[in-house]
Amino acid sequence: MRCNSRLRRSAPGALLAAMAVLTGCATADVQPAAGPLALPEAPQVLPIPVDGVTRARLSDSWGQARDGGRGHQGIDIFAPRGTPVRSTTAGVVVDKALRGLGGRFVSILDASGYRHYYAHLEDWGSQAIGDRVEAGDVIGFVGNSGNAAVSPTHLHYGIYAPDGQAIDPFPLLRGEPFVLHPAPLTPAG
Repeated sequence: MRCNSRLRRSAPGALLAAMAVLTGCATADVQPAAGPLALPEAPQVLPIPVDGVTRARLSDSWGQARDGGRGHQGIDIFAPRGTPVRSTTAGVVVDKALRGLGGRFVSILDASGYRHYYAHLEDWGSQAIGDRVEAGDVIGFVGNSGNAAVSPTHLHYGIYAPDGQAIDPFPLLRGEPFVLHPAPLTPAG
């Protein structure tokens, strides 16, 4: 079996292709197995992705009202512009762009099939789509791109399950139990 460390952008089945990279095998050599793909457990505790920010400084912004009637699907971690942002997990860069609400962002798919979304970046790290990253690698720098242009500089960090459902990252960053639930459309109460 041929192995390499880059994911081809055009590879069909992003999850399968990223899993191939995570296991070290070229996407062209991987054939889907019959039945569901067995994945390791979801992340349980994650390091804080912004240098210099402690667990005590985190504030839970999950579900807070946002423009357009949507609920916040992540946590905002405030820090000075240019502060390094590090990957919370090992994985593969599956998206890296400047667009939409998130502005400059990078998405990393971990070995469990969970997508880690880092948005409002000032700049990216050196990785390209398809590159493997390790937990702790610098993947970007705090900014306020996208719809955060009028707010203080911060990282928006979100996590999405393999089925696309948003996960509240606050408990994971605080070392609390894993919780899978969608963000409400309006804040509770």
